[in-house]
Amino acid sequence: MVVLVSACGNKAEQKPGQALASVNGEEITVMQLNDELARANAPAARQDAVRKQMLESLIDRQLLISEAAKESVDRDPRVVQAIERSRALILAQAYMQKRIGTPAKPSAEEVEAYYSQNPQFFAQRKHFEMREIILPTREVTDELKAVMDKTRSLDDAAAWLDTHKVKYQKAQLSRSGSELPPELSAKLMALSKDQLFIVREGERSMLVTITDIRSSPVELEAARPQIEQYLMAKKGKEAAEQEVKRLRASAKIAYINQPAPVANAGAQATGLERGVAGLK
Repeated sequence: MVVLVSACGNKAEQKPGQALASVNGEEITVMQLNDELARANAPAARQDAVRKQMLESLIDRQLLISEAAKESVDRDPRVVQAIERSRALILAQAYMQKRIGTPAKPSAEEVEAYYSQNPQFFAQRKHFEMREIILPTREVTDELKAVMDKTRSLDDAAAWLDTHKVKYQKAQLSRSGSELPPELSAKLMALSKDQLFIVREGERSMLVTITDIRSSPVELEAARPQIEQYLMAKKGKEAAEQEVKRLRASAKIAYINQPAPVANAGAQATGLERGVAGLK
């Protein structure tokens, strides 16, 4: 049974724990609803409609929770593990937020320096039009490579695959240098139109040809908001890494029934250049 509880006054006058509805005796409070509204980030014009929708969603959720409890779903080891993982993540994130807070907004000088130091993503940015064939990596044989070296044509490669009954998919891509992994972007910059090359991604590979390359520069002012966002995220990540490093230095960590991991000097290397992807 669902009972809606009348709430007097406006939102500002409501107590944080004031009940808005009761579902078989379990209350749904103003605090719960306000938390859902904050997460929804609905525009002011739709607040009333979204508020009603969220309340109904909370009622539905409570009905499901009650049924799950009746069937002891909350005691399933997999569910217990998932709940514990979520709890651990929330606590870790809350601690980190409390410890390092929000990184300071980068200065104009920092933004301009990043812009100047990465011309391939801004002033000298290129845009690539590409065609590709996607196929299992195991099918990229020496025989196929020989065909590619000889013909240098994606269509000829496709014809060879058809003859040998190899399944594949075709696709067309349009990407700027800032939207691609740094190593791939650098490789494309060194290639000319119609060149054929292979990109491997685990169990799948792509045979790719560039059909067009054109300049697509981005001015500093257009790039500034995303550079600021990226630099703030970078500062936050670095601060978090330093805090974890500090905690590890003061902790007693023992690896049980397995060898301790070998330190990897390059493990913390990051693709900084990916931070400004999406500039159009």
